[in-house]
Amino acid sequence: MPDSPTPARLGSDAPPGLSAGMVESGRILIGRVHDVEILDTPAVRVHHPSDLVGVVISLVGAVLVLVLATYAQNTTTGVAQDVQGFAFILRQILNVPVAVLEGAVTILVPVAVLIELSLRRLGRQLVESLVAAVGAILLCMAVSWAVATFGSTELVGGLSVRLRGESVLTVPGFMGLISGLLTATGPRARRRTVVWSWNLLWVAIGVVVITAQVSLPGVAIAVLLGRVAGLGVRYLSGVQSERAYGTGLVDGVRRAGFDPARLVRVPDDAIDYDPAAVRAPDGAPATSAAAMQPGTRALTRYSDHRVYELTTVDGEHLDVVVLDGDRQVLGALSRLWRSLRLRGIDRRSVVSLRQATERAALLSYAARAAGVRTPKLLSVAEAEDSMLLVQEEVRAAVPLSSVPRSHITDALLREIWAQLQLAHGAGIAHRALTSDVILVQELLGRPVVWLVGWDQGDVASSELARRMDVTALVALLALRVGATRALESAVTVLPDDDIAAVGPLLQTIGLPRRTRDEMRTHKEVLAELRSALVERLPEADIEPERLVRFGARTVLTILITLAAVVVVLTTINVDQITGALRQSDWRWSVVAFGLGLATLVGASLALVAFAPVKIPVWRATLTQSAATFVALAAPAGIGPAALNLRLLTRRGVSASLAAATVALVQVSQFIVTVMLLIVLSIASGTNEATKFTVTPTMFLAIGLLAALVAAAMLVPPVRQWVARKTLPMLRQTWPRLIEVVGQPRRLVLAVSGNVLMTMGYVLAFQASLLAFDQHLSIVQIAIIYLAGNSIGAVVPVPGGVGTIEATLIALLSSIGAINPGIAASVTVLFRVLTYWLRIPIGWASMRFLQRQGEL
Repeated sequence: MPDSPTPARLGSDAPPGLSAGMVESGRILIGRVHDVEILDTPAVRVHHPSDLVGVVISLVGAVLVLVLATYAQNTTTGVAQDVQGFAFILRQILNVPVAVLEGAVTILVPVAVLIELSLRRLGRQLVESLVAAVGAILLCMAVSWAVATFGSTELVGGLSVRLRGESVLTVPGFMGLISGLLTATGPRARRRTVVWSWNLLWVAIGVVVITAQVSLPGVAIAVLLGRVAGLGVRYLSGVQSERAYGTGLVDGVRRAGFDPARLVRVPDDAIDYDPAAVRAPDGAPATSAAAMQPGTRALTRYSDHRVYELTTVDGEHLDVVVLDGDRQVLGALSRLWRSLRLRGIDRRSVVSLRQATERAALLSYAARAAGVRTPKLLSVAEAEDSMLLVQEEVRAAVPLSSVPRSHITDALLREIWAQLQLAHGAGIAHRALTSDVILVQELLGRPVVWLVGWDQGDVASSELARRMDVTALVALLALRVGATRALESAVTVLPDDDIAAVGPLLQTIGLPRRTRDEMRTHKEVLAELRSALVERLPEADIEPERLVRFGARTVLTILITLAAVVVVLTTINVDQITGALRQSDWRWSVVAFGLGLATLVGASLALVAFAPVKIPVWRATLTQSAATFVALAAPAGIGPAALNLRLLTRRGVSASLAAATVALVQVSQFIVTVMLLIVLSIASGTNEATKFTVTPTMFLAIGLLAALVAAAMLVPPVRQWVARKTLPMLRQTWPRLIEVVGQPRRLVLAVSGNVLMTMGYVLAFQASLLAFDQHLSIVQIAIIYLAGNSIGAVVPVPGGVGTIEATLIALLSSIGAINPGIAASVTVLFRVLTYWLRIPIGWASMRFLQRQGEL
């Protein structure tokens, strides 16, 4: 994590080694430690990312335990019964009741820990530990209440034990209390009481599980919730910094073999120093950021580590790079993510702080041995929770990012490529080439180039890694001198095969982060590079190579799949569905399922008719099928609209035009549905429509609503807000509507598709009724289905699950006068055939369209 930009006042919380007599000036703490002058911005408290990761892992663990307690109850119960077989022997060994042991653990452990914290005068940590303990108890109580109130019978049974002949739900709060208290207190190595308290807790857990006082899943959940509370408090409040500052930093430099006289922290980009406001203890001006070497300042931009300028007692100027253990967690997570997402680009495993330091040292030694001009690594040392790299300072060198374009000569470009070729010739890949790792000097009128920042590199690198280096260098040079000149500089030193291999890798995802950020603000550079490459090598392949294992679409698909699984497991009633299918006429069920599939064709015809580009009916039908899968994670109606929009934009339609087309499709569906109700009522020859006439009460309510809307429209801000929301869409939709109306063939196709979709659902609903030998008029069926589907879809529940079913059952019972039990069976059968059974088909359709690049 970045250091705190504003250190706390010196006092009891000051970092070790910084005396309280130091002068605080602006953001910089100035003082002397063992006759060494130090200018630093110490982080008094840091927020460890590892604590946040621990919270997530503990929560996931608790959820997995709940799942196991529900669906693997035989396994958890069997394990508990096995260990409880020792209960008789344990009772013979123990001379005190188990309750006494529980009480001793509950009282003695917190008291001992709190006494130690009080004696050490760690008041803040004492309060944090108490907050974590209380939070753990509240979490345990909340989970117990939620399981007892909403949990299934299997889950309640998995977390319960038999006590005095009764089944008791057990999530022991005292276990969570101790777990949260000890977690917030700190690691075992720093507190003696924490060591034996954890051991005593495990003994107590073993005793209460063996004696069947608590359930095994219940105690596991309690301990995990305690960890959640403790780690959450640690992350939110921050912990005392264990990084090397002050005395620790000086001792580390001395262990590295150097006698420091002065250590000056190089500011991060986000910290602005005011040199005029900073004075050393003797009143002399302190070293300012502007006076520091540009190459040293660049270190902070590409390494993300603390950097110091070291002046030894002999007057030697060196750079000290400090790697901190808490920052290493972020780097490890970033590397893990890239290794999972990118193909063959980053396969390194998560490494410790020491391993990361040793890797950086190895790459530095290897690059220098290969003849690359890079700062000499002089020594490596350890200091508290930090590792120190001491290296030569590159004086009078500036990063390429600071070199004016007019000063970047062809000779300089050739020198840059020469340094990279030396590394590649020895099998070394840099893997993080940016404008800050290329340092430029001028010696005797000739440019001299340094390549620095090798800690992300590889020895014995793959061909792909070296190709990525070439691509990264071409891209960053294109940002500095233009695409044509950058490519020509590569052509002068690389063979045509290597140049041609750059084309498929010209993608922002494969570039280092800093270059990628610059490229986003100059999006035209990549296109210019591809054009220059084709102009130079017409036979070169510039089709992008697939570097990413999965992108946002894949992540979205996985999330939707997980949501689908949760929805199915929590909402579907297998017994009710099987009962409905067993009682129904299977022939009408087949008809209803076929009519449900026909609605997909109808929806696709409407999209094809209104689309501004040609879309095959088959592809449009697959898109509507995929929408049945997406509906599991999106409210009713939103899934199809989103996929239609995606299909149109992928085929080159502008976002505004695609949105207008999708809106037009939805408006046409509404208009056709209303017209169908009128036509069916007239064609049926019945007076069913009279059942739905407007009563005086309804007329009064509608009039009152209209008056309120009219009054609101008289308020200028409201009127302006409505205009902003509606007029842009109307302006986009109206030209599309005029265009379609002017083409009778398209209009007929759109109307036919909407009729097929609406009547397909209505007839499928009728077939579900006939499967139970229930007969209603077509008008009744249409009104019940359309009203039930519309009312149920108002509630923003994915797929309308639950709300649509309840509404249809109520309308069938009231309007259709059907027995509620039969109405429930009809509704369940209809939803199974037209919703649930289409989900696997929708998943397969979505996967196919994604592979084809349509979504």
